[in-house]
Amino acid sequence: MKTEYHPADSRGHASHGWLESYHSFSFASYYNPNRMQFGKLRVLNDDRVAPGQGFGTHPHRNMEIISIPLEGDLEHKDSMGNVSVIRQGDVQVMSAGTGVSHSEYNKNSDAEVKFLQIWILPDTLNAEPRYDQISLEVENLKNTLYPVLGPKGKHDGLWIHQDAWFHMGHFYAGTQVTHNLQNPEHGLYLFLLEGSVNAGGVAMHRRDGLAIRDTGEVALNFTADSQILLMEVPMAS
Repeated sequence: MKTEYHPADSRGHASHGWLESYHSFSFASYYNPNRMQFGKLRVLNDDRVAPGQGFGTHPHRNMEIISIPLEGDLEHKDSMGNVSVIRQGDVQVMSAGTGVSHSEYNKNSDAEVKFLQIWILPDTLNAEPRYDQISLEVENLKNTLYPVLGPKGKHDGLWIHQDAWFHMGHFYAGTQVTHNLQNPEHGLYLFLLEGSVNAGGVAMHRRDGLAIRDTGEVALNFTADSQILLMEVPMAS
């Protein structure tokens, strides 16, 4: 097993007044040649948007875009005609494919919205754009790694154009689990939303990331009540 530890305070940071964003990988004005991407995982942004503010309409092509709200209400509109509000417990997928434009705004005037913005490089170029979202049941996340999304044709819920798998879980302190990868040739990127965990022998804390490769499984020992996101992706370029 090979690991690369990304402490929370090593991430790139951008402050635009209305937006506070922390970048796990090179993005916009943040450039780190050692943090360009992890396999097919290209972007992991931890965003906070001020009340009533947001991202105006902008285009995307050939990217699988996943949004995971952590707090507040995020309003989405796109050129496919979708209008929705996603909240904590929801997961949204947009396959940009041949091209799509969208906007994202904090729907509330009195509270921030916090969400993860994740980009996965697709295995199919110029696919027809599509949109989907689900609401997760909190009970399904307790002390287990719940499969949130997977590749097209291999997952019953949310899917994307890539052989990638996302799992999320909420764990009590003292819980120990072993996660088995779908494919031992894949890489696994752990992002600890809250709490603390020993993962593959590495002590992780809130908002830390850990890149893992060359293994078919990883042992997780939660040392505090925690919330975690696991992203399994192909490593080949």
